[in-house]
Amino acid sequence: MSIQWDLKHRLNQAVNAHDMAGVLACYSDDAVFVSPTGVAQGHDEIGWVYQDVFRAFPDFHMAAWFELDGCDNAACTEWTYTGTHTGPLLLPGGREIAGTGRRIAIRASCTAHISDGKIDSHREYFDQLELYSQLGFGLAELD
Repeated sequence: MSIQWDLKHRLNQAVNAHDMAGVLACYSDDAVFVSPTGVAQGHDEIGWVYQDVFRAFPDFHMAAWFELDGCDNAACTEWTYTGTHTGPLLLPGGREIAGTGRRIAIRASCTAHISDGKIDSHREYFDQLELYSQLGFGLAELD
């Protein structure tokens, strides 16, 4: 197993345990995390992204179902994210929605670039419409 996959598996375990110190130990100090919700750089901002997810989905879990091997230095994974929306969720634009009690199961993928044994670039992809539809919102404007 490569250093990239050892690191990605440690990150997966830390995320599923909601172990923030373990999550951040996988990232370089100046790492960049890009997702549909925005760009975060450095431990403070990346930690905030994970904390927001853990707050909104206290039982958040990610299960890998495909890992692409054979790339020079990119760990590419497809996931299923699951959880129950019981806490506030920050929306693009700064609004928060209260917990809906709904379960989610969304598909996602990510790529991570590693240097010096840490993730320095992490790109996360998921369909926001799939997430919002499962929370009961779809394309309708929220009140």
